[in-house]
Amino acid sequence: MEGEEEAHDEEQVEEEEVSFAVVQHVRLVHEFRFEAAHKLPRVPAGHKCARLHGHSFKIEIAIAGPVNPDTGWFIDFGDLHDAWKPLFDVLDHHYLNEVPGLENPTSEVLAKWIWDKLVSNVQGLDQITVFETCDARCEFRGESR
Repeated sequence: MEGEEEAHDEEQVEEEEVSFAVVQHVRLVHEFRFEAAHKLPRVPAGHKCARLHGHSFKIEIAIAGPVNPDTGWFIDFGDLHDAWKPLFDVLDHHYLNEVPGLENPTSEVLAKWIWDKLVSNVQGLDQITVFETCDARCEFRGESR
């Protein structure tokens, strides 16, 4: 009798379907570019960055979160473009030192400035990366990390 009960219990377990949704989490990164001039007013006297110069900046905006099973994506990249456009308009072909909040426009300051402008309206903002040259970058992941 006891063996029959165990076999019956095993059959019940096999018949019952375990239903749960597996949520796919992703991290998306999109690149944006702008050209701008700046100088760094707080570097030591004679430092080359104290002189007016420009960069072809590359900005990576990373977002992270769950994939919507209905759409198959986490976010529409068009929404990210829409969020970036007002910043691009302020930064591109401008003198960064004249932009409020960028009076000392180091890559570190610029990364936080971009974060602060985007964090309230970009779902899942994870990281801002500022490339001021092809081999030098600053990565910023928010104040709480």
